[in-house]
Amino acid sequence: MIPNSVKQHIQQAVDQPIISSQQVSGGSINQAAKVTLGDKTSCFLKWNTSADPHMFIVEEKGLELLKSADTNLRIPSVLATGQTDEGTGFFLQQFISEGRSQPNSASDFGRGLAQLHKHHNETYGLDHDNFIGRLPQSNTPHENWIDFFIQERMKPQLQMATDSGKLGSDTVSSFKRMYKKLPDIFPDEPPSLLHGDLWGGNYFFDQKGKATIYDPAVYYGHREIELAFTHLFGGFPTKFYDAYEEAYPLSSGFSQRKDIYNLYPLLVHTNLFGGSYARQVEGIVRQF
Repeated sequence: MIPNSVKQHIQQAVDQPIISSQQVSGGSINQAAKVTLGDKTSCFLKWNTSADPHMFIVEEKGLELLKSADTNLRIPSVLATGQTDEGTGFFLQQFISEGRSQPNSASDFGRGLAQLHKHHNETYGLDHDNFIGRLPQSNTPHENWIDFFIQERMKPQLQMATDSGKLGSDTVSSFKRMYKKLPDIFPDEPPSLLHGDLWGGNYFFDQKGKATIYDPAVYYGHREIELAFTHLFGGFPTKFYDAYEEAYPLSSGFSQRKDIYNLYPLLVHTNLFGGSYARQVEGIVRQF
């Protein structure tokens, strides 16, 4: 199951033999397994034979940045990342067992995300690019959120979608009209540290009911884009939003802005999967 070359590199990196492994879900991009090391440590391993191995290196950087924020959110520790001679990238991290939500879990999660978002930066972006799913994510710094949103979030994904024929020129024109209206739509906010890909598939509650977040696409951005994304695929518990709002209130009118923010993940999904996601993008920008 696990390629021998990956096993060899991991065993050398952690100076421990892998004594057992069990295949688990790695999402739509990677293969994955739960492995046990010689000292009985349980780890989560994922690998990919075709994706850019740099994807795992910047994921490690993202997790380290989230961990450095010192919030009440649980962040898995990374044990090893690397690449085999054949080009297979691998990523070994602490295995955290999924548990169940406790009475205060969702509220603590909301407060924890607010803590994360209170970590501010002078510019929007990051000192390195990374990935959103398996697609490249540009984080070139900007002093202005609207410039960052247009240049580093909308335009690269829109170009990719039009080049592949998933979106047409009429949609591009709608985007251009929307860009002109953004100064009157987005409220001023300092750049906040964001997980960057926070939806229902990238968090769970551990055995003690503590929110665990993983698979980040970290950057400093407008915190509303993170909150908007949490609403996109079914939403988070009501107590999560109530606790966040109490800890770090949003500007009025967020519910009218969230569809605009969600153009970014919807464009990403359009480029990855096409179909109904392209229709959702068209439906939102057509309003402009």
